[in-house]
Amino acid sequence: MFRRFIIICSFAAALGACATQSTPQIAPQPVAKTIASTAQLSSLNSLLEKAGLQAALNSEGPFTVFAPSNDAFKAVPQKTLDELAANPAQLKEVLTYHVLAAKLMADEVKTGNAKTVQGGNIAIAKAGSFVTVEDAMVQTADIKATNGVVHVIDRVLMPPKR
Repeated sequence: MFRRFIIICSFAAALGACATQSTPQIAPQPVAKTIASTAQLSSLNSLLEKAGLQAALNSEGPFTVFAPSNDAFKAVPQKTLDELAANPAQLKEVLTYHVLAAKLMADEVKTGNAKTVQGGNIAIAKAGSFVTVEDAMVQTADIKATNGVVHVIDRVLMPPKR
């Protein structure tokens, strides 16, 4: 029995060593740099650059960014993306609608509304380990940054028309 325990422990240790070697540890950086270094957020990063929001998201914070994945942006009609690209003020409105001026980890989410940097309110909910923002699902939660946190979501959120 003891011998089996030693073999299992050795196997578990070997798996742990493999996992740490294949997953590089990245030192936390500000939110905008975290987004820039996350491959599945390259579309968002490009739009943040266009809107001139990177400096703000690299500032002190804290921030929570509900970051639409590249696939989320592919689902947005091209006409809408073209309109946003042609109107920097509207692009900023849409992007800042994804940002809270607070650090909110997934395990801290309580069902209710949260005020965005854009000024609107978004509905946030948690059921078990699932977190939703409006009609978007958090796919990857709690990507830590030095000035906040990033949660990857599966849809682009559009602020209500004023």
